[in-house]
Amino acid sequence: MLALPAFLRPFNIFAPATADPLPSEPHSIARDVLLGFALWLMCMLFFVATGAPNEVGLYGGTMLAIAVLFHAMACGVLIPSSLGRRPFGNYLVKAFLVLVASVVPVALVLLIITSDSEVAVSFNVFQVVFNLIVTAPASWLIYRRRLRRHQALTGLQQELGQSTASLDLLRSQINPHFLFNALNTLYGTALQENGERTAQGIQLLGDMMRFMLHENHQPRILLARETEYLRNYIALQTLRTATSPGISIDTSLAEAPPTAEIAPMLLIPFVENAFKYGISLQHKSWIKVSLHCENNTLYFDVYNSTHARPASGWTTESSGIGLANVRQRLQLLYPERHELIIRRSIDEYFVHLTLQL
Repeated sequence: MLALPAFLRPFNIFAPATADPLPSEPHSIARDVLLGFALWLMCMLFFVATGAPNEVGLYGGTMLAIAVLFHAMACGVLIPSSLGRRPFGNYLVKAFLVLVASVVPVALVLLIITSDSEVAVSFNVFQVVFNLIVTAPASWLIYRRRLRRHQALTGLQQELGQSTASLDLLRSQINPHFLFNALNTLYGTALQENGERTAQGIQLLGDMMRFMLHENHQPRILLARETEYLRNYIALQTLRTATSPGISIDTSLAEAPPTAEIAPMLLIPFVENAFKYGISLQHKSWIKVSLHCENNTLYFDVYNSTHARPASGWTTESSGIGLANVRQRLQLLYPERHELIIRRSIDEYFVHLTLQL
């Protein structure tokens, strides 16, 4: 049966379709053939073990072999060549022609084995009807399912490629060397004009941006680098509040163990949240941040004052910048290895994180 498409190709019924077929998957067809052979062998062993008449084993095994070969041909040739207009109808026509063409070789084989022409004819009629009604639709459904799965995977790959291309384009547009050179220029200008606070802020901003560009995309970084980023961020924010006597910022960031590592940008959202919602230039405000490690465990605490806000502002449910994202990252990166406690009172917001490094 597998040689029949070459025989029928002059009639142009197996011409490639205009629609995109499923890419050739020889391993899938080979798997189907091997599965069919295994089923055929099991049937033969069953017939022998149960003492069934030889004719039953012969006809059952032959029927199964024809069905398996037809399925392989349908998925490899018939269906891909029918994916144009009225695909299922075209496929059934081609399936019928192939099954009819198989009548002669199947009949010759049965005549050689059984020498019974009546049985050979009746068997052929049955196998044509059976494969056309059962095997052909089943092969169509299997192929279409594989095609949909392939199209879905292709769509996801294209979307991923577009996202990657967009990210690469954005990165190419933001030249880090140019950006750092510009910051260095501003830093020098601020020093010349005796703007020490401005110069310090530019330097801190440059260090933070360098961290985000070069280390933020790594799966793990040294805890010492994460702590340094926290110090720079707090120092930058302190420049803004240094002239406000009603604002108190206390930090206690102990030196991290030299080999301790952590997922990048895991701690900063808590500090960002504290500065965004805990500092008011009109009211007395305070922030306390502490970090230390013991026995390969990190202890991180953030306290900040809270202030009444309009109804459209911050609510308890919207717990601040990136906290929902941090919860998800902790669940993914440190399952059963962390404890996060967040509490809010009338005048205080408190975050406690324990993390096994």
